Amino acid sequence: MKDKKCKYDFGDKVDKTLSIEIKSPIEFIKSIYHLATASTILVDNYQGFLAVTNFRPNVICIQLWHAAGAIKRFGLEDPSNEVRTEKAIGRFQSVYDHFDYTVVGSEQMANTFRKSFGIDDDDRFIYTGIPRTDMLFDEHKKQSMVREINHRFPTINGRKIILYAPTFRNEQLSNYQLELDIHQLYQELSDEYVLFIKLHPAVSNAINMDAYDDFVYDVSEFREINALLLITDILISDYSSIPFEYALLEKPMIFFAYDMDEYQITSGLIEDYEQQMPGPVVFSTYAIVQKIHDNNFDLHQVKQFAEQWNEYSNGNASLNLARFITGLEAEQREVLV
Repeated sequence: MKDKKCKYDFGDKVDKTLSIEIKSPIEFIKSIYHLATASTILVDNYQGFLAVTNFRPNVICIQLWHAAGAIKRFGLEDPSNEVRTEKAIGRFQSVYDHFDYTVVGSEQMANTFRKSFGIDDDDRFIYTGIPRTDMLFDEHKKQSMVREINHRFPTINGRKIILYAPTFRNEQLSNYQLELDIHQLYQELSDEYVLFIKLHPAVSNAINMDAYDDFVYDVSEFREINALLLITDILISDYSSIPFEYALLEKPMIFFAYDMDEYQITSGLIEDYEQQMPGPVVFSTYAIVQKIHDNNFDLHQVKQFAEQWNEYSNGNASLNLARFITGLEAEQREVLV
């Protein structure tokens, strides 16, 4: 990252940004060294090693999280905890207790973290907005992404883009089946739309859409989902966190919740899932086609959803967080002196 251009210059404060690598023993040992000597540690998910890690005094650990909101239950709210031992739950809590600060984009998400991480001190929240949403406010990035997509997929020919980005389900690893009826979508929509499909890397190779190569495009290799959102006209998701960010673009979305009842039991969903989602919740490909043909999406509802979950995100979250980190590190240096 040291060669990348940043919105906020760390150049006079940080030599370079280091990531944790576990691909080889040597790189893993280097990572342990960097953890032991770092002044600030950023994580964006559950990191089990934190349960047995003791940082040096004055080391700051910040949880960025990987989403602006939450549809699925996680952490202490995960339904699977009902069959876990107290020791296991205690280990989870030990990890959460290592988060000195957690970045949030809304009071709604702060409430979620309070319950999911067991946070009872509001001073442990950083209300900077979510850095991963900054791209969605960048008009130059939007234009650049449109050019890139048109260059990479010239056969789109000006058609609108539907992005299907479902959440990952563990049971799909051994027997993945795409629940969308691609043939029906092709027959009904291919004149006006193309279908982008973004699946988890673990299952993306399980589908073969050669018969629809001018309609279906596998974009699973795109690392940055938000870049795809910029050029998407209609999003189809389910329980993924992607809609929280996509809502900032105030564009239509459909929730294909074909296994909603089962998923509620195994993974847990937010209360009143069907009422909370900023778009129609459907259970079949036929219903998806009908909603797209009707084109009667409530974009005011989408805007309200975005405001509820992104109230502090305004395109400057990365800058706000960078200033927060460098300010804390300056305070720590003064204490050490």
